[in-house]
Amino acid sequence: MNLQSMTGFARAVAEHDGTSIAWEVKSVNGKSVEVRLRLPQGFERLEPVVRQTLQKRFARGNFQATLTVGRAAGAQAQPVVNEAFLKDLAGLAKRLQEQFGAAPATADGLLSLRGVLDIPETVETEEARAALDTAIMAALDVALNGLEQARQGEGAALALLLSGHVDTIETLTLRAEADPSRDATAIRERIAEQVRLLMDASANLDASRLHMEAAFLATKADIREEIDRLKTHVASGRALLEGGGAVGRKLDFLAQEFNRESNTLCSKSNAAAVTAIGLELKAVVDQFREQVQNLE
Repeated sequence: MNLQSMTGFARAVAEHDGTSIAWEVKSVNGKSVEVRLRLPQGFERLEPVVRQTLQKRFARGNFQATLTVGRAAGAQAQPVVNEAFLKDLAGLAKRLQEQFGAAPATADGLLSLRGVLDIPETVETEEARAALDTAIMAALDVALNGLEQARQGEGAALALLLSGHVDTIETLTLRAEADPSRDATAIRERIAEQVRLLMDASANLDASRLHMEAAFLATKADIREEIDRLKTHVASGRALLEGGGAVGRKLDFLAQEFNRESNTLCSKSNAAAVTAIGLELKAVVDQFREQVQNLE
């Protein structure tokens, strides 16, 4: 399955039996599937099935779907003239003119009177309504296909960015692992020098106790576990990106784990070089997590 971004837009138009249909759908980031609909008056009946359709198709995102329904070009209803009523009105207008000197009636004046000219509404049968609903939902399916393609296109670009961040995290982790300051001999020499300085500064210090404390601090400062966990998280990140699908939440959790290990590495480091690597790691992890927020 391909990765999907949570942002996208699509439009689909169709025509059914003289009726034009148009859907516009767009989505932005969201923690779950949230749907807002704009349906014409009289089409509220479609709201439950439209919501259900979106919730089945997508795992995350705030969606807005707008439906427009109208008469297709060339499908205008033919006006109907009530000729008997028009004849009665014309006769009345003529008598008023003869008896009271009223102005003669005009054709457009008579046709504008209520009840003379009528544009009948189409009588919709249950079968016709069901057929229209089917056409509307088919057009929605086309629009959602387009939206899915748009989200997948952005998802592919995000996948490249995230893979690059994971590669950088791995490179920095290996640099921290290979840093000369982590060599056992270097650590012993650094601790021995610190002990000598302290012993020289005060003759009252207990040498054996001081060596015990130094050994404890050296153990506490070891970042082997953090490096091993970072390597494991790198492998997990690659597996999630390659597997695809709705992995946004899992990658967000992984970003938190990356951040935790980076913070611990910085706090435990007793060498400036390793601390610098930890700070670089934190910066890359922040970028990784920011991009993950856009994934489904």
